[in-house]
Amino acid sequence: MLPKTAEYALRAAVWLGRTPEKAASADLLAGTIQVPRRYLHKVLQDLVKAGLVQSQSGPGGGYRLACQPEEITILDVINAVGPIERIHCCPLGLPSHTSLCPLHRELDAAYAAVEEAFSRVTVAQVLNQPDLVPPLCEVKPL
Repeated sequence: MLPKTAEYALRAAVWLGRTPEKAASADLLAGTIQVPRRYLHKVLQDLVKAGLVQSQSGPGGGYRLACQPEEITILDVINAVGPIERIHCCPLGLPSHTSLCPLHRELDAAYAAVEEAFSRVTVAQVLNQPDLVPPLCEVKPL
């Protein structure tokens, strides 16, 4: 349902949220979250432009969250790279459809519900869920 770009942005934001005070290089991020380096660079630039991530060049530089993980929602991250497209008018351009038809009204309602759900979950909540499978890292056998 989500574009690959949004998935990659969420992986990056969650990984950076693990240690929000530390910068991570794009190379480290790309390998860790399994995103092609060149694609990740574009995603990170979108997150920087949205004010969610900071970029620092030079030794010890890299990318880090611009604010605390508790302040960044899943929807914030998705909107930074490509907002969920809501349906406001007939996608077919039919002049007789002055309001949404039943099909497009239902689709838009589903998109609205997804936006609402994503707006309630922060990066910190994803990281702090009590789960046997931690987000974005390999579980080592005991």
